[in-house]
Amino acid sequence: MSEAPNGLVVVDKPGGLTSHDVVARVRRLAGTRKVGHAGTLDPMATGVLVLGVGRATRLLGHLMLTEKAYDATIRLGVTTTTDDAEGEVVAQAPAGQVDETRVRSALAEFVGDIEQRPSAVSAIKVDGKRAYQRVRDGEDVELPARPVTIHELVVHEVSTVPGEPCTDVTISVRCSSGTYIRAIARDLGERLAVGGHLTALRRTAVGGFDLSVAHTLEELAESFAVVPLEDAARATFPCVVLDDAEAADVRVGRSLDRKLPDLCAVFAPDGEFLALYEPAGDRAKAVAVFVA
Repeated sequence: MSEAPNGLVVVDKPGGLTSHDVVARVRRLAGTRKVGHAGTLDPMATGVLVLGVGRATRLLGHLMLTEKAYDATIRLGVTTTTDDAEGEVVAQAPAGQVDETRVRSALAEFVGDIEQRPSAVSAIKVDGKRAYQRVRDGEDVELPARPVTIHELVVHEVSTVPGEPCTDVTISVRCSSGTYIRAIARDLGERLAVGGHLTALRRTAVGGFDLSVAHTLEELAESFAVVPLEDAARATFPCVVLDDAEAADVRVGRSLDRKLPDLCAVFAPDGEFLALYEPAGDRAKAVAVFVA
């Protein structure tokens, strides 16, 4: 590859790799160290992971990736230290005969604006130190609840686990950024008084990017697919086409004598993506300029 690309790479992350592992792989494939991610996925999770390459790394912090979607499996009857299958089992309770109506009714209560207590092994910082590192160091960590929004929660199946006194619940969730699906598993188990943890998690969408535009690492090794910077901007922000004089001002980061409704992607008359601009009273000011 003669020149490193600029754009977003949407990866279908495999299980067992950290998000940083995926970034390292993509750095090698893209031939540049300028690769970053727009939000991590747990190692056990699979699915959509949005990366920025080259100048697009500066776009990541501005992307409107506030809504996410997941497919998940919750196992009732077993509680773990991490609220997922990677943790140690700390409690078990008979849950092979959990009433399906009770399961569906309990999960319905999670839909809407709720207060959710994040998992103790999350990446949230407590006094400058990651919560999961405090847990690994033997500390007891109790994170405060915080507001999240569950837009939709669909229960697909409630079934007993052959040979075990457990029940598996498969769900799909559409939620705000910052929602922990592991916490839903934990809280469902607590409400039903049998305990619960997450056994499978697949992220199916982040913002406007879903599995239909995602590529496995093997596919990227064969053919490196990038969502060009201008396409990513058009898919994510309101778009404004400037005249020649305005475009010249934007290229050097000057403010514009133009009112904008919100953070916008601004383009030259020929369609070249130039920058992100935001309202500043009756004018607009630069947030990030992407001209090479």
